[in-house]
Amino acid sequence: MKKLFLIIGAPGSGKTTDAELIAKENDNITHYSTGEMLRAEVATKSELGLEIDNYISKGLIVPIEVAIKTITNAIKNAPTDIIIIDGYPRSMEQLNALDEYLHIDSSLELASVIEVRVSEETARDRVLGRARGADDNTEVFDNRMKVYTEPLFDIQAFYNAKNLLHVISGEGTIETIVSEMGSFVKAKI
Repeated sequence: MKKLFLIIGAPGSGKTTDAELIAKENDNITHYSTGEMLRAEVATKSELGLEIDNYISKGLIVPIEVAIKTITNAIKNAPTDIIIIDGYPRSMEQLNALDEYLHIDSSLELASVIEVRVSEETARDRVLGRARGADDNTEVFDNRMKVYTEPLFDIQAFYNAKNLLHVISGEGTIETIVSEMGSFVKAKI
C-alpha cells in the first residue's frame, strides 16, 4: 500500500523546498509539487499547458479535473510507496475530489496532512524576494494569499476531524523545519 503525505502552506512557506530535501535524503520517498507539475505542463506550451497558464498567471486555482488528473497520474507512476505532494489541496473542491479518489483506490492511504505555517509577512518577503516567474509579483501574491487563506479553516477542520493534520512552524531555518518534518514523516511510515 502506498502512503501519501500532503503538505499545505501559504505561497512562500517553504513547503516545496522542505519536501524536496526530505525526498532527497530518503530513497524510499517520492516528492511532487503540484505547482511544479502544472508549471512543467505550461512550459510544454501544449493545449493543456496554455489552459493551465491562463489560471496560474492570474494566481487562480487550476480546475479540479486538471489538478486531480495530474496528481493521480503522478501517484500511480511514483517509483516509491511513500509519496509527498505539496501545494494540495487548495480548496474544499480539491479536498473532496481527492477524498473521493482515496475512497475508491484502496491501494493508497493518506498518512497525514502537514501544514507549514508562516506569517503573511514572511510569505510575502520570500515570494517577492525569489521572483521565480511572472506570477511572483505583489498583485498576484495578494491574490494567491487570498485564494490560500479563504478555504484554509475548512481544510484544517476537515483534516483535524480525521486526526490527520499536523502543523509545523515554517519560520525557522530550513534545516530545523526539514528535520522536524522528516522525523514526523518517518514516524508515520
